[in-house]
Amino acid sequence: MSDFLNAEQLEGVDAYWRASNYLAVGQIYLKDNPLLREPLTLAHIKPRLLGHWGTTPGLNLIYAHLNRLIIQYDLNALFVAGPGHGGPALVAQTYLEGTYTECYPSVERNANGLQRLFRQFSWPYGISSHVSAQVPGSIHEGGELGYSLAHAYGAAFDNPDLIVACVIGDGEAETGTLAASWHSNKFLDPARDGAVLPILHLNGYKIANPTILSCISEEELSALMYGYGYDPYFVEGDDPAQVHQDLARTLDTIIVKIRDIQRLSRQPAATAQRPLWPMLVLRTPKGWTGPKFVDGHRVEGTWRAHQVPLADFQQPLHVRQLEDWMSSYRPDELFDDNGALIPEIAALAPTGHRRMSANPHANGGLVQPLNLPRFTDYAVALSAPGAMRAEATRILGTFLRDVMKDNRQSNNFRLFGPDETASNRLDAVYEVTAKAWMEPLHTEDINLAPDGRVMEILSEQVCEGWLEGYLLTGRHGLLSCYEAFIHIVDSMVNQHAKWLKTAAEVPWRKPVASLNFLLTSHVWRQDHNGFSHQDPGFIDLVANKKSDIARIYLPPDANCLLSVVNHCLKSRDYINVIVAGKQPEWQWLDINAALRHCQTGIGRWEWACHNDEQPDVVMACAGDVPTLETLAAVTLLRGYVPDLRVRVINVVDLMVLQPGWQHPHGLPDRHFDDLFTLDKPVIFAFHGYPALIHRLLYKRASHDNFHVRGFKEEGATTTPFDMAVINNLDRYQLALDVIERVPRLHAQVPTARARYWSMMEKHKLYLIEHGEDLPEVLNWQWTPPVVD
Repeated sequence: MSDFLNAEQLEGVDAYWRASNYLAVGQIYLKDNPLLREPLTLAHIKPRLLGHWGTTPGLNLIYAHLNRLIIQYDLNALFVAGPGHGGPALVAQTYLEGTYTECYPSVERNANGLQRLFRQFSWPYGISSHVSAQVPGSIHEGGELGYSLAHAYGAAFDNPDLIVACVIGDGEAETGTLAASWHSNKFLDPARDGAVLPILHLNGYKIANPTILSCISEEELSALMYGYGYDPYFVEGDDPAQVHQDLARTLDTIIVKIRDIQRLSRQPAATAQRPLWPMLVLRTPKGWTGPKFVDGHRVEGTWRAHQVPLADFQQPLHVRQLEDWMSSYRPDELFDDNGALIPEIAALAPTGHRRMSANPHANGGLVQPLNLPRFTDYAVALSAPGAMRAEATRILGTFLRDVMKDNRQSNNFRLFGPDETASNRLDAVYEVTAKAWMEPLHTEDINLAPDGRVMEILSEQVCEGWLEGYLLTGRHGLLSCYEAFIHIVDSMVNQHAKWLKTAAEVPWRKPVASLNFLLTSHVWRQDHNGFSHQDPGFIDLVANKKSDIARIYLPPDANCLLSVVNHCLKSRDYINVIVAGKQPEWQWLDINAALRHCQTGIGRWEWACHNDEQPDVVMACAGDVPTLETLAAVTLLRGYVPDLRVRVINVVDLMVLQPGWQHPHGLPDRHFDDLFTLDKPVIFAFHGYPALIHRLLYKRASHDNFHVRGFKEEGATTTPFDMAVINNLDRYQLALDVIERVPRLHAQVPTARARYWSMMEKHKLYLIEHGEDLPEVLNWQWTPPVVD
């Protein structure tokens, strides 16, 4: 087979590859003498060596060849680096393209700039060894593996001209999230979406072990990829000239095929069908072009190349080996006397926004604000608190339906979830769009279409990855999920929070739409499914995040839910968690009251209070079921202690409980003390684990007055009210808590306890006999207090 690249092209791409490898090694090792203009000594080498070499030459190889394709075909391309610690490669590439200097002017394109570039890498308060928000062109936090392919597909949705090259390390390919993400091609519509080019890079090893996919035969691996729905192409070798030729030829074939798929799919008479998308399997040695042997042990092509191949520089031989290694790239042929890249080599990179490191999609995209309908138009018409029941998320579904409809032209909003949109009562969206689906349909299949904008796959991780990629490239979305199972994405949310924190510290990073979660089918209404479906702890995870990122909302009814979601969809750079039930529940606030309540985040519900100017007790609640049980307890207390002065406080925005100096939403101490008082007992009914409330309140002067009830890890297949009972969140327990903690009622405590246990016995006997809750519980309805 004749060579694909001519001699000049081959020399150019190899020089570019050598330059990027040289810069990568320099970042890992050097703090001085960046161009080896004097003999290398121990004084030039960093005292702490942190970084990963093994994956770096492969990333540089791929990037250099993609640059050639971008120029040849005028591609709009984005690069996603899956290998966790590929930072040296991507920083090198952005520096060679000039983007790094544009973003960080002090890192000049000369010898002084090279020294800064090298010194800052894995240096205290410098840059990390993985691909973070500090790296131009990145949308992917490389600190944890498994998310690259889902992010890549999220970036490609609704970006018809974009090609996302996603490099997947063979270690990363062993993670569950990545394994499921291969199926994302079943949701990519070639007529309206961009393309993803998965590049599975097999270098054979993880930190200390061989990788699975590198050990199986090409035949088996080809069958696996074909089974996932891809057309795999293979390139392998350890001879640079031959690999350059094979890789260039293969990538050229792949790009032509991608363009043919898109061209045919976008013809007016085209029939929507899922194509067999191409993907590349690239097999090269781990740590290629690095030291082949160190201290008698083979390094290149083994697990020893994973991190820092040379580490003990008290041995002068290692200093010489490092100098020989770096000199093997022939830096004098790559950089001029001033340390700038030779113009002929620099010209091999794309320019402007065609540089992958400067692609606008990698920095918030060409973001457009959502066109949101007036949420007040979807409100529940309420004549009085507690006058009717409604399904909060079903009401929200009508609002989201019109968000979809009103943003149909801009194509910048999608709804994500693991097969639960209808279950979570959001199915009104199907009136204007379907679920994305590229497969043939059967007779009973409904709400499925290639151009659907609802994204459902039974993998919370893939949904989360899609949404993150979608947001980070400048669009908007919302993920709905059963509350107990959102924990599956805990690590992904951790990484996204780290990305947002770092991005906020990078001046050139633009804001992106917030990561919005709607958690429903929640702990208190998963009675029928049992303990396996009962866990409210995701809010604890998010509460741990930085205060300028974390937002947690517990709307008590449908109108508050509308107000909260409208706010969250407008917000930027947050992680918003909204917890709301989907079952019919009593509604408390009309839309105007709900708007005022949500704007403040907390409020005294005057209509539920009784002579509370100098209250005996404060009853607080956060969450729809805790609100119900609190108000039911208030009505019980009217009969038990008619002269009891009760103040009722509802919390929508959980973070208001922190002091203002801890969280931007925190109430000032004066306002907090006015609401909760400094000396009265507070009975707090909370949706989640009680310890979270104590953690948020611990700096408040009245913290010791708070008695919190919530989920205490007691679950069962039972009735809705019994779920509250077994966790001591029920109305009878809350009423008893009040009597036990109001000093003037101490004489009534024995009677109250006896009454409580008698009611518990009655409840349990009725529950076991009839399989449902007591009539007085099922038929309870709020009645306003009698005004004296």
